[in-house]
Amino acid sequence: MSETILEVTNLKKHFPIRGGLLLRQVAAIHAVDDVSFDIKREETLGLVGESGCGKTTLGRTILRLIKADEGKVSYMGRDLLKLNAKEMRKLRLEMAMIFQDPYSSLNPRMTVADIISEPIDIHGLAKGNEKKRRIIELVKRVGLAPFHMYRYPHEFSGGEKQRIGIARALAGNPKLLVADEPVSSLDVSVRAQILNLLKDLQEEFGLTYLYISHDLSAVKHMSDRVAVMYVGKLMELAPAKDIYKNPLHPYTEALLSAIPVPGRKTRKKRIILKGSVPTPIDPPPGCRFNPRCPYKQPICGKEDPEFIEVEKGHFVACHLRK
Repeated sequence: MSETILEVTNLKKHFPIRGGLLLRQVAAIHAVDDVSFDIKREETLGLVGESGCGKTTLGRTILRLIKADEGKVSYMGRDLLKLNAKEMRKLRLEMAMIFQDPYSSLNPRMTVADIISEPIDIHGLAKGNEKKRRIIELVKRVGLAPFHMYRYPHEFSGGEKQRIGIARALAGNPKLLVADEPVSSLDVSVRAQILNLLKDLQEEFGLTYLYISHDLSAVKHMSDRVAVMYVGKLMELAPAKDIYKNPLHPYTEALLSAIPVPGRKTRKKRIILKGSVPTPIDPPPGCRFNPRCPYKQPICGKEDPEFIEVEKGHFVACHLRK
């Protein structure tokens, strides 16, 4: 059994909405609402869901880029939410993030060498020739040439910029990487190259990934397990092969029905969900998915289903699966 590197328990993050003359809180955005899961060492957990469901907020809250309201985030047995700034700074070397938009995540006034060297300088990992050697190694490892380190971000294509972002994420020798839709802004022809690079780096450096995406095909290619998120809550969590062959939650079933299958003679039946995604400001009572669920029962609009293990390693929050 692989060691658990990250364990998230009952994590919550609500963003207050203020109004009136005194700017009192009048509502809240339920971005992450009682989420629990774990990730094993050198595993890739894919996190999927529609835009606005809370995936990015969850990833940033885990890394303490956003302050959590409640819950526990245990990294290698240490609760990140209870660490002070000095303790957290030491651990930041072991955790990094690959951002969605390489165009805005790189400082246009810094050369590639300066961008990659930021984590190295902040944590005092290397100086002089040793630092230069480290930067050259990283630049080459992500598929760029050493002379690229003296250029600026505007001189690169989108795929090359994302390679720079990956090199920066690797500069501190992290164990855990949160990849926030790392290929969504790239051309289709480049996406496969970046995904394969991430898999190669994982094997070479023993990395653990939380891979966030709305692209179900990319998640299938990358992930060992898949978690499905909807309006701030996890709907399903299981090994990737089980999710794609035997989805147990109606929302997962609908998502998977939208994946195009090239060369298929018989057309796959598409599940069209009625209505729109509810607002996280005022989520519906009971199951978050119940207003759009084709199988809903009276209990679905009254009680929030528990996130329970219905098969070995297969968790689901659905009254139909009790």
